[in-house]
Amino acid sequence: MAILRAFTHRSFVLLWSGQTVSRLGDSFYTIALAWWVLQKTGSATAMGGVLICSTIPMILCLLFGGVAVDRFPRVYLMLASDLLRGAVVVLVALLALLQRLELWQIFVLSALFGIVDAFFYPAARAITPDLVPTELLPAANSLENLSAQGAAFIGPAIAALMIALGGTWFAFSLDGLSFLISSACLVALPRVPALRQDAEKEAGVLQDIQQGIKAVLASPWLWVTLVIASVSTIFLVGPSEAALPLLVKQRFGEQVGFLALLTSMSALGSVLAAFWLGQFKRLRRRGLLTYGSWLLSSLALLVMGLPLPVVGVSVAFFIQGASFSILGLAWVNSLQEFVPADLLGRVSSIDYLVSFALSPIGYGMAGIAADRLGAPSVFIIGGAIAASVIALGLLRRDIRAVD
Repeated sequence: MAILRAFTHRSFVLLWSGQTVSRLGDSFYTIALAWWVLQKTGSATAMGGVLICSTIPMILCLLFGGVAVDRFPRVYLMLASDLLRGAVVVLVALLALLQRLELWQIFVLSALFGIVDAFFYPAARAITPDLVPTELLPAANSLENLSAQGAAFIGPAIAALMIALGGTWFAFSLDGLSFLISSACLVALPRVPALRQDAEKEAGVLQDIQQGIKAVLASPWLWVTLVIASVSTIFLVGPSEAALPLLVKQRFGEQVGFLALLTSMSALGSVLAAFWLGQFKRLRRRGLLTYGSWLLSSLALLVMGLPLPVVGVSVAFFIQGASFSILGLAWVNSLQEFVPADLLGRVSSIDYLVSFALSPIGYGMAGIAADRLGAPSVFIIGGAIAASVIALGLLRRDIRAVD
């Protein structure tokens, strides 16, 4: 199959294997954390606070992370990030085991997680073109997405079982172990040198950031999409992240299995979409592909808030997962192809920064609104507003013309 062609490169196999294990551990952590917060507080506002604490430090550090990714070997940055994040998760597991874990500690540790993520995410996006040729990027990116969503598909069910058998601390500890395995795979990777020479590094951090900003502003399809992403994220991601546990509780009762089911359905949709896109050597009509899938994901969010049985809500999660997968793959592939390699770290960091700059507002608004209006209303309103904002992008000819 065409999607498996990227596995002919040993370096990519090592990267993919380690990150797959790490992502599986992350899915344990996500379910365990959401369930721990819900049991501890019973509040969507508290979950929104946790997300804010991890997101704001990441946003503040992203530009520096992008500069680091273009200045230093990306493997080293990913390795350091994995080791530091693993240490944070192990500390969470230990505190939970000793029954000394408190919400304020989760806030602090989430902030540390966010700082490290600011260096990891740009490095992870920028390293793939270093390991495979251009014609294999669609296959490699699809395999990366299959890894992430496959872990998200099977992870929640395993996490629910682990929580039932051993408690949340057990799920946390397995995530810590996954970071150790991922680190071992990164150690085995060949050392791809930094793309920038010493003379170029003398330009200074601020000048590096300015170069990244200029690269973004020079591409209308890029900066317009980032602005739309920044606004729509408030209404699209906020409900999905902050209010989902409360939606499950209000609709289907206090059952962690239902939360795991919906998360898995989203991941299944993403897996199938990534498998389909991975068959192509080059994606075409990426402007329409990106915005069409983006719009569909917003409409799926709206449907989630409707008074449907669990089967109907599951279908909406499946559709949204597939839509997010298509959106993400089309976008990442475009960045990796159109942005020069020595700028990719900085442009990726700006992408993350602008896209998620307003997400803390979304987390806070969604959590507070869900506690006051009910989670279903938040999903309906959020989906409708996000769809309206995203549709504006399709009015621009230069967006529709991106191929």
